[in-house]
Amino acid sequence: MERVVITGMGVISPLGKTVDELWSRMKRGESGISRIDAFDTERLKTKIAGTVADFDPEGLFGRKEARKMDRFVQFAVAAADQAIAHAGLKLDEMDRDRIGVYVGSGIGGLSTLMEQDEILRTRGPERVSPMLVPMMIANMAAASISIRYQLTGPTLAPVTACSIGNTAIGEAMRLIRLGVADVVIAGGAEATVNELSLASFGNAQAISSRNEDPTKASRPFDQGRDGFVMSEGAGIVVLESLAHAKKRQAEIFGEVVGYGASSDAYHIVATHPEGTGAYTAMRTALADAGIQPSDVDIISAHATSTGLGDRSEGQAISRLFGEEASRIAVTANKSMLGHMLGAAGGVEAIALIQSLREGIVPPTINLEQLDPECGLVNVPTTAQSALLNIGLSNSFGFGGHNAVIVLRRFEG
Repeated sequence: MERVVITGMGVISPLGKTVDELWSRMKRGESGISRIDAFDTERLKTKIAGTVADFDPEGLFGRKEARKMDRFVQFAVAAADQAIAHAGLKLDEMDRDRIGVYVGSGIGGLSTLMEQDEILRTRGPERVSPMLVPMMIANMAAASISIRYQLTGPTLAPVTACSIGNTAIGEAMRLIRLGVADVVIAGGAEATVNELSLASFGNAQAISSRNEDPTKASRPFDQGRDGFVMSEGAGIVVLESLAHAKKRQAEIFGEVVGYGASSDAYHIVATHPEGTGAYTAMRTALADAGIQPSDVDIISAHATSTGLGDRSEGQAISRLFGEEASRIAVTANKSMLGHMLGAAGGVEAIALIQSLREGIVPPTINLEQLDPECGLVNVPTTAQSALLNIGLSNSFGFGGHNAVIVLRRFEG
């Protein structure tokens, strides 16, 4: 069975538009959350989000191409460009039939749909863009990357809500393990910071309304948390068989050694209160990797800053790891990034790779009083140096989708 390694990474996020910028700001415990100024939020309960500043799609792709892409596709392609360059892939010397693209989006081109609906209502059906459907459908990030680089291997756009990034990486790992592909571009993208999604999540009382102090709003595991903070961006990695990477003498940044998926089979939006699905996915991922709970050094928690979600995840960690739970460092990236929805798993996987490479646990900010109902989790609030070899990354989504990947520091 092929070993699967990570040879390239790319990020577009509220904390930076490169991996280096993202990671340096995360280590400093900075927040990417701010007041929304792109549209009128007066009637919205929530007026804050994590947005990507100074993103110039026309500068990246040219005006003609940029106008054919919804913002989530622009993010995905920009992050893929970074990851492919970072990996040093010489595509003209490679078998493109054995290069796949597994990139998903939870909601797809919602902003494009809203814009075209407004045109339909105000200017009539004759003015609706013929590009509406191809711009809004969730598979278009994967398709656009495939088309841009003429990658003719398997292409998949998983739609598992906020667990998409881990689903994509895990299923891509399986594809390479089976020998079906040599390389897979994997991850997720999202761009739904708009009036409609904020109104819906706000009316569902799922998102924070701590508008007076945006940087303090995302508070995973904190007793005073009041909901997640919506964010946007993309996180893309290049996965490759170890044999293929070594043959082309690629630099290797980490290894994907395990993947577990499960369903809560409980509720369309609520996490199972006992975290049974999270527990099963974590247990399955460890078994797939052939490691014991005692081998894990760090957990990148899904931890969105919701009451039930953080509590159930903390309890699942405590159940699986037992006394080890108080030893293992748990980090909650969403305290700084906000919740990037379908992009979260990819970006958080990249942050975990950086943790393993540098031996640094990034802080979980805004954690002032740990909710005792979150179990025995050990959540550092300042950056810590540690010997890190194996990390677990959790991603869970609406509908009860759970996806967990196990990453290992690469040692040859």
